[in-house]
Amino acid sequence: MDIANVIVGSVLTEKSERLKAARTYTLRIASVATKIEVRQALKKLYGVDVERVRVFFVRPKRRLLGSGRVMEKRHRWRKAIVTLREGSRALDLASFRTN
Repeated sequence: MDIANVIVGSVLTEKSERLKAARTYTLRIASVATKIEVRQALKKLYGVDVERVRVFFVRPKRRLLGSGRVMEKRHRWRKAIVTLREGSRALDLASFRTN
């Protein structure tokens, strides 16, 4: 997979903002991306050293319609929780390396 397409964006919630104090960042990633690809993308594009990557799918939000039918309101997506090493600089998703 192309490294530029691994990280889709950041997840902005109260919990993710609270975890930033512990050098832990929450990212939305491509559904076929692996832990190794996430680690390589962060190292190459943002220049940060990653200590730990946790990856999982977020369940879709569903709504029941009449007579047992189900409608998906939000599709499932993949989330990565990344912890940076002690000496690494903070992750800024707005600025990335071009080389």
